[in-house]
Amino acid sequence: MKLRQIVRLIAVCAVFFLCVSIASAEGADAATEHATEIFKWINFAIVAAVILWAFGKALPAKFRANAETIGSAITKASAIKAEAEKQLAGAEARLARLEQEIAEFRAQVQKDAVIEAERIREMAKADAEKISVAAKAEIEAAERAARIELKVLAAKLAVDGAESLLAKQLNAQAQESLVSGFVASLEGRPN
Repeated sequence: MKLRQIVRLIAVCAVFFLCVSIASAEGADAATEHATEIFKWINFAIVAAVILWAFGKALPAKFRANAETIGSAITKASAIKAEAEKQLAGAEARLARLEQEIAEFRAQVQKDAVIEAERIREMAKADAEKISVAAKAEIEAAERAARIELKVLAAKLAVDGAESLLAKQLNAQAQESLVSGFVASLEGRPN
């Protein structure tokens, strides 16, 4: 507290004691009692003034520090609240765009699926053509092999048939005439 306030307090106490002493002068028996009471009030005023003076110096600094701490906490809380509101606004904006993004994603997936299906169809066509060409080549190779085998079999059957026919028609006398005709044809030739 300020010095002027303390002085005012002491002046008020003094006026009070003056009034009490005037009142006590009126009563003779009560004079001693009032004097004791006056000293108690003076003592109280002095103790109160000392306490107010002691706390008057320490408490304002403490209150100011506490007010500054609370003020800085409020400032920090305001900044945190502003940041949280900003994040909330961003999240709400993303949430609002979420349906649009999902629709765009679905459209893109459908486009990709169509492209992929077309690619698979083209690959299947190409594979089918390759398989067809390979099958035709294999069929042609099998046909050629079968023809060759058929020719071999026909030749073998012809040789076997001719051999059996020759064995039936060629007897010892026919063999002798064939060999003599062959030798005679060789003798007429020059070497």
